[in-house]
Amino acid sequence: MTSGEAEMTAVEGKRTRLISGPGMLLVWLYGVMVVGAVSRSVVQISTEFDHAPLAYSLSAVAGLVYGFITYTLVRGGETARKAALVCCAAELAGVLVVGTWTLVEPSAFPDATVWSDYGMGYLFIPVLLPLSAIYWLRKAGTVKP
Repeated sequence: MTSGEAEMTAVEGKRTRLISGPGMLLVWLYGVMVVGAVSRSVVQISTEFDHAPLAYSLSAVAGLVYGFITYTLVRGGETARKAALVCCAAELAGVLVVGTWTLVEPSAFPDATVWSDYGMGYLFIPVLLPLSAIYWLRKAGTVKP
């Protein structure tokens, strides 16, 4: 084993756990959102894409973002925490932009997206989840393993 491999093993052994306590709830909620957003977008894209291509594409993107965040939370470690933090900030920005866009120009979205009306169709979880995750990830960054 080279010194670089030994260093990687030592670092991995000290990987920050992101799924302890409230982190486990975040993983569960993001997992539910992955299933909801991906399954919805797959059905809509495969059956009626011409009706609302922007809305259905945005739902697919939301599902991919949720999937990546779920993966990084389970993976743990400082790099995964930072990647999840960036994705959660991008997710929040997407929810705010799309949510506002659907209120200001509803004709642009003939059908709802996961992020329409700030996630009203999903009990506002799409806007509350990234806020909660950002708080948790920032807090997890200050805790040493």
